[in-house]
Amino acid sequence: METLWVIINVLVLILLVVILYWMQRKHYSFTKRVFAGLGLGVLFGVALQLIYTSTSDVVVKSTDWFNLVGYGYVRLLQMMVIPLIMVSIISAIMKLKGGKNLGKMSGMIITVLLLTTAVAAAVGITTALAFDLSAVNIQGGAAEEQQGALLQERLGDVEGRTLPQQILDFIPSNPFADMTGARRTSTIAVVIFSAFIGIAVLGLDRKNKEQAETFRNMISAVYGVVMRIVTLVLRLTPYGILALMAKTIATTDLAVIMNLIDFVLASYVALIAMFIIHLVLLAIFGFNPFKYVKKVFPTLTFAFTSRSSAATIPLNVQTQNKKLGVSEGIANLSASFGATIGQNGCAGIYPAMLAVMIAPTAGVDPTSWSFILTLIVVVMISSFGVAGVGGGATFASLIVLSTMNLPVALAGLLISVEPLIDMGRTALNVNDSMTAGVITGKVMNEVDKDVYNDDNIELDMVQA
Repeated sequence: METLWVIINVLVLILLVVILYWMQRKHYSFTKRVFAGLGLGVLFGVALQLIYTSTSDVVVKSTDWFNLVGYGYVRLLQMMVIPLIMVSIISAIMKLKGGKNLGKMSGMIITVLLLTTAVAAAVGITTALAFDLSAVNIQGGAAEEQQGALLQERLGDVEGRTLPQQILDFIPSNPFADMTGARRTSTIAVVIFSAFIGIAVLGLDRKNKEQAETFRNMISAVYGVVMRIVTLVLRLTPYGILALMAKTIATTDLAVIMNLIDFVLASYVALIAMFIIHLVLLAIFGFNPFKYVKKVFPTLTFAFTSRSSAATIPLNVQTQNKKLGVSEGIANLSASFGATIGQNGCAGIYPAMLAVMIAPTAGVDPTSWSFILTLIVVVMISSFGVAGVGGGATFASLIVLSTMNLPVALAGLLISVEPLIDMGRTALNVNDSMTAGVITGKVMNEVDKDVYNDDNIELDMVQA
């Protein structure tokens, strides 16, 4: 009987996929189909919760099949990350007159990412204090204790790492290994390697123009193919969001969430507050924030459901370039840097809130200015090299808590609500990288306002 129910659930998912495909054939806009995928996924997930409960074998086996659609789509995006970054950055740099603009672009993007991370830390601290959060009153079970022990073990990998050591990790020693994602900082390492190739081509222009032109033509051809593949993959976004959302809702244990509801609510208050700050920054630089939200919503929806800043890079780049009018080079740099540096959610708000909660258990007053200012600086510096995948927030928290001499094992008490909060954190991370791209584009006069103001552009309609 159990197998029959699993088959029925899979057939329902297939039916919902068919509905989305019908919408595509009827030329419903990409944004409407993303909304539809999100809504259908939520409804289906709620239905599975009510009928079977989140921990039933039927739900576990059904969502295992759902992963073919959801995480299959995520893997296709991950497949495109390195090729997209490489050809886009090489192509963009080859169009520059020299390396000067590249330095300005990179410096401006990193500055925005770090400054907004400092603000995010302040928001996290303020919210934790306002909600009077404390780890003293949180009771953990066996799973929480096990997670705490694992965090204590992982502490040895990050404890005592200085800022120069973290920056050194960005420099590629084996770019081909980094293309496989072998390290936390592989994305940035590929960016640096690609930048060297682009700069080398600029130098080759002066030495051997014929060779440089041959390479340009080759990159141009590869770029065309890669962008065509990206367009094809992006068309699958509504289906991926449908399956990811259905699984997330169906497997969420509501009873466990209710035990930590104060922390969940405080986290989302902080995340929303920081998102509003991003919109205020955009408004200050002359961009309509409402138009921005409308254009980036599909990308943020995928980031929310996938919980991976790295997997969102192709969507991020395309959204900035094709819908917000940001130049190719800035879009690629901000998306790549934003997946590893200065993540406002995972490396900003979350570690700051944890530090405030855990401080009283170590006899530290979290309201003292010395503690608050030190924490903000530590959070900002430690945001270098946080991986844009699941577990990035944990890594950032380990660095912050150990630097502040606070017990890291207590962070394991929140393992039960980690996935739910991580969804919002990831969406904020991606939004910050897009905000950095738009602001940098504005400062360097590399934003096409006509594209930004055009409401009729859809990602899956963009041809290479």
